Amino acid sequence: MSLTTLDPRTALVAIDLQNGIVGMPVGPHPAADVVARTAELADAFRSHGLPVVLVRVSFAADWADAVPGRTERQARGLAFPDGWDVIVDELSGHPGDIHVTKHNWNAFHGTDLDVQLRRRGVTQIVLTGIATSIGVESTARAAYEHGYHVTLATDAMADGDAEAHRGSVERIFPRLGESGTAADILELLDKTRD
Repeated sequence: MSLTTLDPRTALVAIDLQNGIVGMPVGPHPAADVVARTAELADAFRSHGLPVVLVRVSFAADWADAVPGRTERQARGLAFPDGWDVIVDELSGHPGDIHVTKHNWNAFHGTDLDVQLRRRGVTQIVLTGIATSIGVESTARAAYEHGYHVTLATDAMADGDAEAHRGSVERIFPRLGESGTAADILELLDKTRD
């Protein structure tokens, strides 16, 4: 699907671009490229006066705020190094950005993300981040269910499993919104803004 438009109040939402996650092996795009493309999008959004939302995942030391359900692959109880949940330097340091901390995959559930967006009149979000099939896809699903127009910057996201990334991009995202490259989105942003 090709990109059609960006609403007057569109926000960039970057998922989990934090030290401990961008340091993991991902594909099909290297984490450094995901961060660089997201930083380029963030700079463009800021220059047009549009919101930039930086979402990170974090947990209390005792994991009391983690999702309690039983799964076959439990992360509960892992010890993370100091600073693992800090947003990468390439995206941080902009006082106007919105910061959201989540404790599960979906950036809407249990956070003030929806309130932050609605109070700013946002009707569309552009998503980037790691991991495509987890945090990005879960947030895209929730955004669609909340009534936002969803745009997915598919080369500004990656996954620990390149096949899972491809599955999200090819099978799930077309049902949730419109997809394009970061360059496509930047070009559309310039065309739809003065």
